[in-house]
Amino acid sequence: MNSHDAHVAPGHGSDAEAGHVAPVEGADLAGLAALLADGTRAAFCLALLDGRAWTANELARHAAVAPSTATGHLNLLVDGGLLAQERQGRHRYVRLADPDTAELIERLASMAPRRPRPPRSLPAVGRGRALARARTCYDHLAGALGVALTDAMTARGLLDWTHGLALTADGTAWLAGLGITLPPAARRPPVRSCLDWTERRPHLAGAAGAALCRHAFEAGWIVRIGTGRAVALTDAGERALGEQVGLEGEWGRVDGGR
Repeated sequence: MNSHDAHVAPGHGSDAEAGHVAPVEGADLAGLAALLADGTRAAFCLALLDGRAWTANELARHAAVAPSTATGHLNLLVDGGLLAQERQGRHRYVRLADPDTAELIERLASMAPRRPRPPRSLPAVGRGRALARARTCYDHLAGALGVALTDAMTARGLLDWTHGLALTADGTAWLAGLGITLPPAARRPPVRSCLDWTERRPHLAGAAGAALCRHAFEAGWIVRIGTGRAVALTDAGERALGEQVGLEGEWGRVDGGR
């Protein structure tokens, strides 16, 4: 063997040239991507954005797959850290692992290409419109209503975007006036920007977003439409948010959204 044969320049006759990439220590991004590269598993994660715990049978019906198929997919998602599970008696419930996972799913959904949909029934179209209009994204408000509320809070000086999203002193005082006390920042960021997958603009997430959504339910400002993620702003909620943050627009219940 000649001396020059013993040395192979990078990219010439190496694994890189043959299309082989050596394993790299660190985060298994490919493994995470593979978990969401299946349509059934992706449908499960999107359904769980409602923030509630579902059984395997419920998710199987939602995705139109056999219960045994759903169980196999759920096991992969739990083992991969995207879902957490809990048992009550004979029932197994699963939910998204944490708020960060929910925001990851929502952000990926906003980046995904829109596929043409087959013709749908009028009730299905109504449900889709209701979901885009106002919904929960795990534990905070999303859709057109979530984005509009974020804009209104910004216009009132409750949120500031100068150096990234931040809750202002006026914002903290406003929340306190509603009886909302945020947990220590070390547990969860007070505010976080979450890219809305239907509006393609940010809505408020983080501890403040979750607390505000919870308060809106408890105060009767919003109600769920049916059993899904869609919500509607009530007359009381429209008045309250109009007076307090200047929220504008007609936010009545959407026909066909039930």
